[in-house]
Amino acid sequence: MAFMEKPSAGKILLDDTVPLTAVIEASQSLQSHTEYIIRVQRGVSTENSWQVIRRYSDFDMLNNSLLISGLSLPLPPKKLIGNMDREFIAERQKGLQTYLNFITTHHILSSCELVKKFLDTSNYSANYTEIALQQVSMFFRSDPKWEVVEPLKDIGWRIRKRFFLIKNKDQPKERQVLNWADLGPDKFLSDKDLQSTMKLLPTVSHPFICPVTFATASESSALVIRMFGEKGTLRDHICKAKPKEPFLKKYCNPKKIQGLELQQIRTFGRQILEVLKFLHDKGFPYGHLHASNILLDGDTCKLLDIENTLLGLPSYYRPHATQFRKINTTEDIDVYSFGHLLYEMTYGRPPDAVPVDCFPPAPSTSIVSVLQSILSTEACKAGMPAVSQLLQNPLFSDILLFNSERPQFKISTKLKDALKSAKENLERRLQEEQKMIHQHRRLTRAQSHHGSEEEKKKRKILARKKSRQSAYENEEDLSMKCNNSNNSGSGASSPLTSPSSPTPPPTAVEHAPF
Repeated sequence: MAFMEKPSAGKILLDDTVPLTAVIEASQSLQSHTEYIIRVQRGVSTENSWQVIRRYSDFDMLNNSLLISGLSLPLPPKKLIGNMDREFIAERQKGLQTYLNFITTHHILSSCELVKKFLDTSNYSANYTEIALQQVSMFFRSDPKWEVVEPLKDIGWRIRKRFFLIKNKDQPKERQVLNWADLGPDKFLSDKDLQSTMKLLPTVSHPFICPVTFATASESSALVIRMFGEKGTLRDHICKAKPKEPFLKKYCNPKKIQGLELQQIRTFGRQILEVLKFLHDKGFPYGHLHASNILLDGDTCKLLDIENTLLGLPSYYRPHATQFRKINTTEDIDVYSFGHLLYEMTYGRPPDAVPVDCFPPAPSTSIVSVLQSILSTEACKAGMPAVSQLLQNPLFSDILLFNSERPQFKISTKLKDALKSAKENLERRLQEEQKMIHQHRRLTRAQSHHGSEEEKKKRKILARKKSRQSAYENEEDLSMKCNNSNNSGSGASSPLTSPSSPTPPPTAVEHAPF
């Protein structure tokens, strides 16, 4: 079913997970206001940078929109009198830089549409909600049994993905969720193979995978329908949040977080590892595990968005994975993401930063042991355990699972080969980005070391040594020339007279003090 227009030739698919950095390079005072010139860069390549000009009022509007997050944002306060003074403008520029640093390094804020539009208007000017509504309307015209109940505004973190609560006219009391997504930069399946694989999704049967009612794709986007979970996701449960609330409001600064009990941690952990192993054994790449992608159905976890990798959507934790060269496969990303998930189930919130080498007290020392094997400095450098190894850990292996549903997912050999090739291309792009970041880090460290005060002092001492050595050598050469000149002026030496000897060199060279 072709329900979407073909994209224009040469369409560039941006990776929305690549972080933006923003530096205020200058400020210019006009008659009535001050403009701040911001240099923005995507990733580590200086070639991918541009400038935007913003007034303080623009920062203030952005800040008001971000207040829904519940975070205490460090925007400098307003000032009505004296706001054109040079000293005040310089001080405000420092404050605005601190503000930019905060929002561009916060994992959730940095990826939200409001921040992206503020720093990169040219690439984020489209109205994705309007685009999604147009595409969904086209789909409903071709399949009129569906009807939109309400749009679910901003419940997800992805900019190019929109959600709608819908119902089947034949079952008006049953609510389902339709999500529309633009294809992403990791889409390496051919259009034909993508469509074939999407058609397979409703046939997937597994006790820990949320069933798909309908799925289709075109050359530019995709549409998936599945049941709506009234109880929300695992993260909703941990944060005591309502499922329909905006992502920023629910998860940026939740007020009532609570970790799970030990038995829940073990049960949910075992269920999630089982479904990951099932997908890995099928050669089906996932890479999108996080607490918002797990639906709760009583005491059972059900994995969401198994189509994401097919559509080329980068992982929620991709910015993390690019920092560690040992995380270079979709399986590695799943294990790393499981570490984050286990931490969140245990402590009620994700880790502030990774690696983590000091863990708070946990309900079981076995949990800390597993976390150390995934999130510690040693694990990130040397490598993490496989899913099969985690399943053998007593923390999960002793849990009994009672499932009447038999796992089923039949994939043809041709599609398996296509998925394998797409997975390899996805991992190659990740590894190339990791290599670029690694080289950038080395260069930055070298430049930082070269510019340090200690290095400057060493170079000064070395320069003084060379200068003194050069002066001594010049003096010695001059002395030799003078002696040769004297000898040639007095004629040939008498056989009874020895030629004059040059002045012996000093026994030691004076060294500059350290």
